[in-house]
Amino acid sequence: MTILLLYTAQQSLLSDIIIWVMMVLIMGVFVFLVFWQNRKGKELKNELEQLDKLNKHNVQNEFVLKAMKIATWHMVVETQEVMYDNDFRERSNDWIADASVTNGKIDRGVGMLVEQDAQRVAQSLRDLCSGKIEEYHEEYRVCIPGTERFYWEESYATVAERGIDGMATLIVGTSKRIDDRKNMESALVDARYRAEESDRLKTAFLANMSHEIRTPLNAIVGFTSVLPDVQEQEERKALLDLIHENTQKLLRIVDDVVTISKIEAGNEEMDMSTFDLPTLLTDLSAQYAPKAKPGVVLTTSFALQALEITSDMNRVGETVKHLLSNAVKFTQAGSVVLGFDEPHDGRVDIYVRDTGIGIATEYQDKIFESFFKVDEFIPGAGLGLSTCRTMAYSLGGTVVCTQSKIGEGSTFTFEIPLK
Repeated sequence: MTILLLYTAQQSLLSDIIIWVMMVLIMGVFVFLVFWQNRKGKELKNELEQLDKLNKHNVQNEFVLKAMKIATWHMVVETQEVMYDNDFRERSNDWIADASVTNGKIDRGVGMLVEQDAQRVAQSLRDLCSGKIEEYHEEYRVCIPGTERFYWEESYATVAERGIDGMATLIVGTSKRIDDRKNMESALVDARYRAEESDRLKTAFLANMSHEIRTPLNAIVGFTSVLPDVQEQEERKALLDLIHENTQKLLRIVDDVVTISKIEAGNEEMDMSTFDLPTLLTDLSAQYAPKAKPGVVLTTSFALQALEITSDMNRVGETVKHLLSNAVKFTQAGSVVLGFDEPHDGRVDIYVRDTGIGIATEYQDKIFESFFKVDEFIPGAGLGLSTCRTMAYSLGGTVVCTQSKIGEGSTFTFEIPLK
């Protein structure tokens, strides 16, 4: 009985020990699970924070790309495959070479470039892939299918990944439309050219004016100084005639400069009136006939005996005067004809035809530029035809050299509206 009780007590103690061990193990497992869960919770929280930061970073990057209107792309060097990741380029031409067009082999994208740019861009990409260069930067023109137009684009690229041999395996890059910048650059180049041209014209103006004004002025001063010492009436009259002639030359030069300046500045208002064109041209012909050289005949040829036009009679007359003056000056023999043709489309062509020295083809448009002279040794400031064209434009018309041949003469046509 005693033995049985002792055995039972031992069994009970063993059970208690086992229970306590089990409880300790359970508590240990519980503590471990609590610790593990807490650690995983921190890791998960950290991952969520990193993910949130990454999302925010991507949003910021996307916002920057969108604000700068940039596209990002990558190219797998081994396959030469190009893929667009983001594309925020502006599409001002209603078309752009986007992912749907350019994703694929690099040759496909390069083939869309203007021929003069394609070879250069392709070579730069090959040099980047082969390691000859570390960065790629190109500006090029992309053709718009179905048209002869193109748009400008700028790209940057660099190596993103390399293999164990150090060679590039992945290229990343950006592209951006730069039409506005190119237009601005072109405008700046034009502005610089105009500024340089203006400076050139100013220099030419000063050089020509100093020479052209000094010539008649010297004659006026010189002849005036000797006039008191001349007693014979014929000699005095000859000197006075020369003084008057040079005074008129001087006035004409100044008048031309003032006229051009006023018209171009828009400060001179037109005095519109209705007048008979044949009457005006007849009066001008009679005025210049005595100035023609011996043997040169100045005649008129009108398609109509009467033709009323509404314009600024003074400007029309001044334009014709300049044309007649040149014709008379450069015609040594033959004739000078002033006339007009039948009106057409509400306009009339007034012409001055001469048998003078003629003008070479390469100069027939340049002669209308201010201060341009085919022969520097012939008197004149080179303002006559420039004044003609300026006044013609102000009247809504044009002045052109319609026909000219060296040694055979020239024809200048002054076209103006009838009203």
